[in-house]
Amino acid sequence: MPGAKDYYEILGVARSASAEEIRKAHRRLARKYHPDINKDADAADRFKEVQEAYDVLGDEEKRKQYDRVGHRAYAAGAGGDANPWGPGGGVRWSASGGEGGFGGADFSSVIEEMFGGMGGSGVGGRAASGARARSRPRSGQTLERTALIPFELALTGGAHEVRIARGGGTQTYTVRIPKGADEGAKLRIKGAGGPSPTGGPPGDLILNVRLGEHPILSREGLDLIVETPLTIAEAALGAQVEIPTPLGRYTVSVPEGTSSGARLRLRGRGVEDESGRRGDLLAEIRIVAPKQLTDQDRALLREIGGRLGNPRAGRGWT
Repeated sequence: MPGAKDYYEILGVARSASAEEIRKAHRRLARKYHPDINKDADAADRFKEVQEAYDVLGDEEKRKQYDRVGHRAYAAGAGGDANPWGPGGGVRWSASGGEGGFGGADFSSVIEEMFGGMGGSGVGGRAASGARARSRPRSGQTLERTALIPFELALTGGAHEVRIARGGGTQTYTVRIPKGADEGAKLRIKGAGGPSPTGGPPGDLILNVRLGEHPILSREGLDLIVETPLTIAEAALGAQVEIPTPLGRYTVSVPEGTSSGARLRLRGRGVEDESGRRGDLLAEIRIVAPKQLTDQDRALLREIGGRLGNPRAGRGWT
């Protein structure tokens, strides 16, 4: 068969490719050029080439013979038939799914991937014809994107515009953010995903929620954490500190001798979700040392420090 295209070149693999590499190449190209999906004018011919190449290279014995004699195996007189692998000179493909073969049972798994298991149990043209006959329009691909949601809006819930990059541009969707939405929550927009290749409805768009930053607040599930700075005097002597949150203003009692890193809990003052569950508000203490001291301040602190115990006198420090 003068001028015939090399089967390895058709599948885009090296002559040393493993059986698994050949199988993967076939499945990828079969999906790409299947005429039920690809409407290009040359898709049917490309699909036929792929199937013909895989029918030979996907079979260990046929591949060995092809490696020995190449396309000369198709020439008349090369052992009787025009093709030593069966009458008719290799694999044929018919756009109507008639009597042409589809390269063995492996193609049924490709059909199954594309049409959801409707490839039938037979091989050859009967399997492909049955798959097309029984196939129904399928939904388009479900797409996933990340959506940055303002921290406060995630606490209270409400409408929010999300801009999604698609097809070289951006599209804007208005979504409802549920009250108490947390980092990692998923929001579904029906019909905003990929188009169907078979004329079915478009897929859905899944938005993975990412919370925006807040200057003093953070989240741990339904618990609301607020970084609460105290002076040395407040931490040592105790204090009443008012805490502002988007859910209200609350007062926390700081006991005497509170250290940095301590968490003071106000139960039931955290985030509430749509089911009515509510977390706690945790005031996380951070002691702020003064940067500007008078000579008198320094003298007083040295006097106090001399009477206090050494906080590093415990185990591991001495």
